[in-house]
Amino acid sequence: MMAHSRYSRNVGAVYSLQYHIVFCPKYRRKVLVGEVEDALKSLLLQKSQELGLEIKAMEVMPDHVHLFVAADPTDAPQRIVAQLKGFTAHELRERFPYLKSRLPTLWSRSYFVASVGEVSAETITRYIEAQKGR
Repeated sequence: MMAHSRYSRNVGAVYSLQYHIVFCPKYRRKVLVGEVEDALKSLLLQKSQELGLEIKAMEVMPDHVHLFVAADPTDAPQRIVAQLKGFTAHELRERFPYLKSRLPTLWSRSYFVASVGEVSAETITRYIEAQKGR
């Protein structure tokens, strides 16, 4: 991806696709704290790099995750969410076995995704960064 350009390029396209994604632990349990929060942030960065995503903003709340990502047009938002949730669920449940006993699955099946245009990108970033102060 082009770091400071408004648009990215691949072999056949010039694009700007950005998504605001929110997902929650099963039963909205407040388990995303302390070491779990730290590990989750690291795992999300690792997996996004693997997938070729750019995380523009990220905030982990005790009972939900906000991500603002830029993606390639070949990646469907549903696939992005599935990859991030699947990878982090597996890794976190391995590292923190108590998550297995507290939750039948780490993440709820649902999620929120909205496409974000250039005009509102800054607004979404500020909103996500302001979440910790709430």
